[in-house]
Parts: sequence; C-alpha cells; structure tokens
Amino acid sequence: MISVLLAEDVQMVRGALVALLNLEHDIEVVASVATGDEIMPAVTENKPDVAVLDIDLPGIDGLTAAALIHENVPQTRTLILTSLGRPGTLRRALTARVNGFILKDAPVSELADAIRGVSVGRRVIDSQLALAAWDGDECPLTPRELEVLRLAADGADAMEIAGTLFLSVGTVRNYLTNVTAKLDARNRVDAVRIARKSGWF
Repeated sequence: MISVLLAEDVQMVRGALVALLNLEHDIEVVASVATGDEIMPAVTENKPDVAVLDIDLPGIDGLTAAALIHENVPQTRTLILTSLGRPGTLRRALTARVNGFILKDAPVSELADAIRGVSVGRRVIDSQLALAAWDGDECPLTPRELEVLRLAADGADAMEIAGTLFLSVGTVRNYLTNVTAKLDARNRVDAVRIARKSGWF
C-alpha cells in the first residue's frame, strides 16, 4: 500500500479526496490536515510515502512545506496539487524539488496515477503546464528583489521591509525602483500584480 498524507484547507474538497483515494486498491490516506503548519508534525509522525500538498494553505504554503519535507524526511515524496496553472508556479515547485505537480481540475484517476508514479521515484508534471513553463518568461528579478517585492505585497512599507531584511530604507527604495523598471510596471502595486500573475510568488 502507498501511504499518503493530504494537505488541503477546504474541508469538503479534503474529505472528498480522502474518500476517493481510499477507494483505490493500493492507496491509503494515513493523515489529512487543513493548514501548512500541521504538515511537518503529521509527516514526522506518519512517515507517509507521498505527501499531496495544496500549494495555497493557511500558515506555511505547500511549496515551503515540500522543501522542509525534502530536507527533513527525504523518504517522503511530494506532490503539489494546485489550481494555479502558471509557469512561474511550476518553476518555483521545481526549485523546491517537489516530485510531482498536477492541477486540481485533473480527474481523481490522474491524481491516483500521479501518486503511484511519484511513490516509485518518477517526476510527474502536468503536460500542459510543462509546455507552458517551457515557453513562459523567466523571472527577471533577483531573489533579493523578489523578497522585497513579496514583503511589499504583504503591505509592509519601506521602513518595515528595511527592518525585516536588515537593509537601509534607501536600499529598499532602490530595490523597489529597480523591480518596477525591470517589470515595466506603472508602480509598486502594478509590479506586485505582474509578479502574482506570472506565478513568481
């Protein structure tokens, strides 16, 4: 049997997926959680073969959790489940070294096959998304610029960002100016919109 942990914050979706996956002859859901913060304790306790993680969760997100699992419980493979079919999101998933990435609107049979593939060491990626990622634009921002923009997107002002990242306020403003110019954005809000739409964070 392939043991599975499922992380999905929408209770009805989580319950349906657990029920449907448990109907498969070779898959057993050994734990299901609703928040990102519950993932590592559940993985540590249950040692599932595969962790199926929604990308957007309360607390830490699915990609961050996948990276933590890879680092701390490498025998558990990770499969990201998302409604965000953007090329930048796939690139972030690959950077986090996830083993699989499929869209939420895929049939349950595809999810079950993806779990089987990931459990034996194959990398499983939705074919349409892989093609889009191949053709999509690379993120032009540096990791530091993305970090600054992500904090700005969360509502932090230049002084708060400076305090968080141990930078001067002037340096933060320079980063934000560079980001706006690189993305050909009208302003900071437009830069955040472009980055979100592209799946860069």
